[in-house]
Amino acid sequence: MTDSGIRVELSVDSPGACPVAAVSEEAGTTVTDVARSAPLDDDEGQVVEEFTADGGAQAIESRGDIAEVFAGGGGARYQFERERTGCVCETVEEFACPVADIRAESGQLRLTFHAPDVDRIRAIVTRLKELYGDVSLRSLRRDGETNPTDSVLVDRSRLTDRQREVLETAIEMGYFRYPKGANASEVAEELDISVSTFAEHLAAAQTKLLDTILDV
Repeated sequence: MTDSGIRVELSVDSPGACPVAAVSEEAGTTVTDVARSAPLDDDEGQVVEEFTADGGAQAIESRGDIAEVFAGGGGARYQFERERTGCVCETVEEFACPVADIRAESGQLRLTFHAPDVDRIRAIVTRLKELYGDVSLRSLRRDGETNPTDSVLVDRSRLTDRQREVLETAIEMGYFRYPKGANASEVAEELDISVSTFAEHLAAAQTKLLDTILDV
């Protein structure tokens, strides 16, 4: 296969890694339409960020650092400022992949971006895992792929018995659901392994499946 661009959707389960993810958890609401701006005359590295929330107004406004700037039928629009420090989206964009869409619910951040090839995706996911822990690929769509019945034969024998067990347990416990039914610690406990060992097995299995699905 010749790499021709891939649309990626992934999630990060770490409220502390993203202000809007933290807001979605604290307010028990869905956060969408996230936008960011860095004023040209700002010398202090501040970022102005806005988002739309479909509920949880009282909890959001009680924070004190977030102000409502617009109210409409689709939810209220809020704005806040933060320091220009590393965050999930900025980490992705360090790999020259602008984030196209951002949303959060129950503390889980979900974002969409476009990558030129599998190697770039793997590098981004690896870096996000190093910084934020629980990272899951939700969907991958190749450029020009329009046939929803397009299928790929996956050779499951490429996975070790332990990798299959880890994947099956994670699926059964809802690790890949949105929002999650279980986090990494809970799945690792069920498997009687450490969280780091769980992450290693999961990353290895995902890499093998990813390479097969994308024919690399």
